Amino acid sequence: MTDEREHVECLVVHQQVSRVVETSSRFGSADGERTDAMPTESKRARIKPLRERGLMRYDQDTIYRIVDEALVCHTGYQVDGEARVVPLMHVRIGDQLFLHGSTGSRLMLAASGVGTQVCVSVTLLDALVFARAQFMHTLNYRSVTVHGQACPVTEEGEKRAVMAALLDKLARGRSADTRPPSSRELAQTAVLTIPLVEVSARIQTGGVADEPEDMALAHWAGVIPLRMTAGPAREDHSAVAVPLPDYMARYQLGESE
Repeated sequence: MTDEREHVECLVVHQQVSRVVETSSRFGSADGERTDAMPTESKRARIKPLRERGLMRYDQDTIYRIVDEALVCHTGYQVDGEARVVPLMHVRIGDQLFLHGSTGSRLMLAASGVGTQVCVSVTLLDALVFARAQFMHTLNYRSVTVHGQACPVTEEGEKRAVMAALLDKLARGRSADTRPPSSRELAQTAVLTIPLVEVSARIQTGGVADEPEDMALAHWAGVIPLRMTAGPAREDHSAVAVPLPDYMARYQLGESE
């Protein structure tokens, strides 16, 4: 019964992927059109402790912004009852999250056929918070957790569209400035898709929150903001020289959003 249910889930997902990828191609954007699919506060997506509920967000805009800004996700799954986590490149097209990997990887093998249950997490670190008390040190961050059935994308045109969207997420216009994958390369590439439905965001912000009795302690306290920036481009000189493209010369992380 489990395999039949997962098979049905993947059939539904494949129909959604075809619609989303077709829309993305028409609009020339990885965002596609706005859909009616909204994140749900399922038992897995909803946080239970009362002290943490103020950190949670379930609105589509917040979730999409975090997913789009992050360049890597960590995907948890099971193989023979053992929990595993692997970092992967990802891209969102409409209300679908796509994961990129090798056909020979454990995750992709586990998801072949009817797919597999996964938990995907992305995290953006914004600041280190140093308090006077060791217990009150913390991080400011934005994160998203996705639960769902990861189904393989097998249609060649859809795989090509996802790979192009992934490159354009890294640098807008990159897919048009590269050689498309050959049939052999495409066969060695696996793409999984997960509906962004059972999903939640968790956002920690703010400054030092020491207890009143610790405020007079002579220990430095404060916030160190963090951000990831791109350094200058370093050309590969092993082949024909090519002028630096404009989109690389002005490259900024997140400009493809």
